[in-house]
Parts: sequence; structure tokens; C-alpha cells
Amino acid sequence: MSGLVLITFVVSCLLASIHLNVRMLKFLRAIPRSRWLSFAGGVSVAFVFVNILPSLSIGQVILQEEAAGITPRRFEKHAYLVALVGLLAFYGVERLVRTFRRRAREKRKGSPAAIYWIRTGSFALYNVIIGYLLLRREIAGFWSLALYSIALGLHFVVNDFGLWLDNRHLYQISGRWILALAILAGWTLSLITSVSDSLVAFLFAFLAGGIIMNVLNEEMPEERESSFWALVLGCATFVIFEFFG
Repeated sequence: MSGLVLITFVVSCLLASIHLNVRMLKFLRAIPRSRWLSFAGGVSVAFVFVNILPSLSIGQVILQEEAAGITPRRFEKHAYLVALVGLLAFYGVERLVRTFRRRAREKRKGSPAAIYWIRTGSFALYNVIIGYLLLRREIAGFWSLALYSIALGLHFVVNDFGLWLDNRHLYQISGRWILALAILAGWTLSLITSVSDSLVAFLFAFLAGGIIMNVLNEEMPEERESSFWALVLGCATFVIFEFFG
């Protein structure tokens, strides 16, 4: 087993363990929103702007070379279009969830299980892609991989806390296991399959759009009562380690 395979396997296991154990972080349940969640959200925001978005330019070069002479010049910004599709896909999921939630409130019913399963299913797909890209997407150096993994781990904490609030019982008995196994399934798939660089770039661009949407969805709504300064501190911390670590 090569060093990269071993390291990414360990990372995938650590990320999976976050899904299994995030419910144990009782200090996250504070009202107003825990400053730790806002800090994690800040790291995710910084991760998007100083890591994800610049990486899209690399994917753009790959996709542009693959599509040269195939697509019209007006569609040359392929990676950014795919990222937009990813953002809209996850936005569509959230709109569907909010529609179900609003109808449940109007009928004075509890949050339907459909809300939980829609969100869990979308995040399971999200995790399969993340697990797949751990091995297939080249990350320069151990430090970059460590920062990438830490940022994703904190992003998972924020996402999982939202799922736990949706339906604590279902999250406990099934959701956390589905999400954990999705990470490992994605990593295993990357080990036994080989795809082109253009498909890897496509998947990463789609994931980038999803990450942007989910960061904004979890951190920005007014009812979250987020801590602005904790979010700024999270952003600053990631930027310092990214550029000066």
C-alpha cells in the first residue's frame, strides 16, 4: 500500500468518525448558536475562498483542454459552470426542504421524515464525492492535505449539527452511519476505479459549488444567531495556517 493510499485512508476514517461522534459534542447545542459552530463555519468560508475557488482555475485548464474544439467558445468557463450547477443543485434541495417544513408548520405537524431523508441523501452523495477526491485529487504536500482535511472535518461538524437538529432520532440510528459509510465508499471507489483528469476536475467543481451553498446555508440565516466575531476568527485562523503555516 503506497503512502498516499494509507494517508488518505486514515483521513477518510477520521472524517467518517466525525459523523459518528458529532452528537457527543454537547457544547455545540448552546442557544444562541455556539461560538464553536460559528468558528467552524468561518474556517469553511475561508476554505472556500482561499482553497476551493483558486483550485477551480486548475480544473478549468483541464476541462478546457479536454473540451477544445468540442464546445463553443462561449462555454469555455466549464469548471465555473459546473460549480454553479453544484450550488444550484444543493440550493434546490434546501428549497425543497423548506417547502416541506413550511407545509408541516401550516398543518401544525412535526418536521416530516421526508425532510431528513432528502437532506441526508444529498449529503451522502456529497460525502461519496469527497471520499473519492481524497485519493484522486492531487494535493501538494502533507501540510496542504492536513489543512484540507481539517477544514472538511469542521465543515462536517456544522452540517451534521444541522441534520441532528432536523431529526435527532433518525440521525442517531441511521443518518450518522450513512454519512460515515458514504465517505469510506467514495474512498474505496477511488481505489478500485480509474477515471480521467477531466472527470476529477468536473467532480471537484461540482463539489465546490455544493460546499459554497452549504456554508452559506448553515451560517448565514438570521435564526442561527451566529457569532460574527467567532466566524471572523475562524476565517483568520485558516488563512494564517494556509499562507504562513
